[in-house]
Amino acid sequence: MIEGDGSLRGMEFSLSLGIICFFTFMIHTTESLAYSMRLAGVRTKQIAIAMAFVTSTLLVSRLSNMFQAPLLGAMVDTAILEGSSASIHLLEMNFRVIIFFAFCGALFGAFMTPTVVQLFQKAIREFQVKGSIPKLMFNMLKFRNIVKMLKLFKLPRFCMFKEISLQRLPKGFLLFNVAVTSIYVIGVLCSMLAGAYLPEFRSTAIQLSGIVNGMATIMFTIFVDPSGARITDQAVNGQRPDTDVRSVVFFLQCGKMLGILVIAQLMLRPFSSYILWVTEMIRFYFS
Repeated sequence: MIEGDGSLRGMEFSLSLGIICFFTFMIHTTESLAYSMRLAGVRTKQIAIAMAFVTSTLLVSRLSNMFQAPLLGAMVDTAILEGSSASIHLLEMNFRVIIFFAFCGALFGAFMTPTVVQLFQKAIREFQVKGSIPKLMFNMLKFRNIVKMLKLFKLPRFCMFKEISLQRLPKGFLLFNVAVTSIYVIGVLCSMLAGAYLPEFRSTAIQLSGIVNGMATIMFTIFVDPSGARITDQAVNGQRPDTDVRSVVFFLQCGKMLGILVIAQLMLRPFSSYILWVTEMIRFYFS
């Protein structure tokens, strides 16, 4: 009877991990595709509409996060209830699997960028006629329009990379982008892992995810976003070639994948220890 319950619990745990990985994949696919909005905006000369589409597109990411978060919490609670070092180790390994699926989502988003840029260009032009996102969505769901969208699908080709160059781009904001994306991926996971190591103060540890994500927010706001926006505006105004924006999108996506696959995996344990140390300091001085 006990073995049966344990087996069932293991199946549920694997199922929850699979669901979390799916939503993680969706989150990072959407965020990766959001970069392509810059290129669609430059080609249509409608940057404001393109940026509005970024917000609409990221709703998929936010909804996925809404479903993912309770399952992550349940995963941590399960590890704490087990109360063994093996369960905490398994939790960390599961988190590393989740990070890998974040990389897979970013990779898939980069793979789909040529197709999605074409779709966004048509959506922006159609929006200028319809003037409404719901009307645009309803029109896109018509069978003939679905067929047209499927015909826009194209694989990335080698010739697309010929004009991509770092020569005219500032290098600093691309490096900061690598750090930003890696930190965003692990911020909440690190706080949850720290909470599992100190279960009696896990609420405190989870609330401290901001001390990790806060660093990423500052870097993104000061170093990454303004530089990308400047290059995009210069391309719209004819001060730069459109290929510079394509290069920006390419290197931002590559930086995101590098940050997730390498830096996020390397920094999961150190940042968790950092949050754990802050949690213990709060427990010592304020409890």
